[in-house]
Amino acid sequence: MGNDLALAGVRVLDLTQFEAGTSVTQSLAWMGAEVIKIENPKGGEQGRYASTNVKGLDSHYFLFLNANKKSVTLNLKDQAGKEILRELIRRCDVMIENFTPGLIESMGFGWPEVQRINERIVFAQIKGFGKGSPYEKYRSFDMIAQATGGVMSITGDRDGRPIKPGPTLGDTGTGLHATIGILAALMQRHRTGRGQHVAVAMQDAMVNFCRIAYAAQERDGFACNRAGNQVVLGTTAPSEAFRCAGDGPNDYCYVYSSRANNHQWEALLRVVGREDLVGDERFSSPQFRADHAAAVNEIVAPWMRKHDKHEAMRLLAEAGVPAGAVLDTMEISDDPSMHERGIFVNVEHPSRGQYQMPGWPVHMSESPVQVEAAPILSAHTREILGGLLGFDEPKIDALQKAGTI
Repeated sequence: MGNDLALAGVRVLDLTQFEAGTSVTQSLAWMGAEVIKIENPKGGEQGRYASTNVKGLDSHYFLFLNANKKSVTLNLKDQAGKEILRELIRRCDVMIENFTPGLIESMGFGWPEVQRINERIVFAQIKGFGKGSPYEKYRSFDMIAQATGGVMSITGDRDGRPIKPGPTLGDTGTGLHATIGILAALMQRHRTGRGQHVAVAMQDAMVNFCRIAYAAQERDGFACNRAGNQVVLGTTAPSEAFRCAGDGPNDYCYVYSSRANNHQWEALLRVVGREDLVGDERFSSPQFRADHAAAVNEIVAPWMRKHDKHEAMRLLAEAGVPAGAVLDTMEISDDPSMHERGIFVNVEHPSRGQYQMPGWPVHMSESPVQVEAAPILSAHTREILGGLLGFDEPKIDALQKAGTI
């Protein structure tokens, strides 16, 4: 990574696993921070072998969440390992962990101790549930956060069961919230000279994602209902994914008409050849259209079936109507413009060879991102212990022989 990137000079001590925490440290690494990932000498972080398709090779799950990092192995059950961690804490700007509730504290590295070692450090923790929650000590994964944070309750058909959305909102969504907190804490440190504790609970981050659902609840006086493909405020139509020409599982196009006025609705009527309905009292306001959503959908659906989803999107969008073809993951990753803009990148890995992965979607004019492959286990142990901590080769060899690294 270059010295001209946004977070150049920021050193991050990464004690994360799986997705929520690794999303934070990867974001920081992409923006130029030096991220030192601490892993167990015996096998490394659990995500390395979880879901792998080839035994003995790092999983794509791991590769996609740990780009641009350095791997250092350290046995944190060993006193020598703990002392090395203390030395690293003294030299880092940020430390982050997402272990099981209470584990980091039982190891002797809770916030009070980390602050004592380095008062300038920003110490971030991600847990499933917040301090003071009745669920505080419970374990959590992405889908647990989505269930307990309200996301699943508003996802699915009105009369159907709650559905977990496909994106890992509970994991990566919480991680990005934590990233914002860390960056703000680093900015505050410029003024105060002091670090601070940043805590984000996965359940709490999901609440933040559901603000519009809570707006509906406040307006209506009852819990927000599932609304299928309608927006949860439910004040306009169309707001639906319509079947297009073709018989593929994603041959649909989503069409939406603003709930602010009638301009997009009238443009839609012109595109589908139903100008005769301009001024029809049933559809004369966004709320009236919502009240007659079934009739609205019957007007739009026949036209959609005559066009493939890409053509439907183009014709509607060119007329000023918000429309989006339902693109699957392969269609998106095969789009040349996605590669030209760095949304997907090709990287070379020492054991996996070349593979394609999503890049960093935030474009900064003075901080371009060069994605580097996730490190193989312990690839940087000697570099960090020798360079950053000043250990000589015999000492490093002795630590390796003892199983500390």
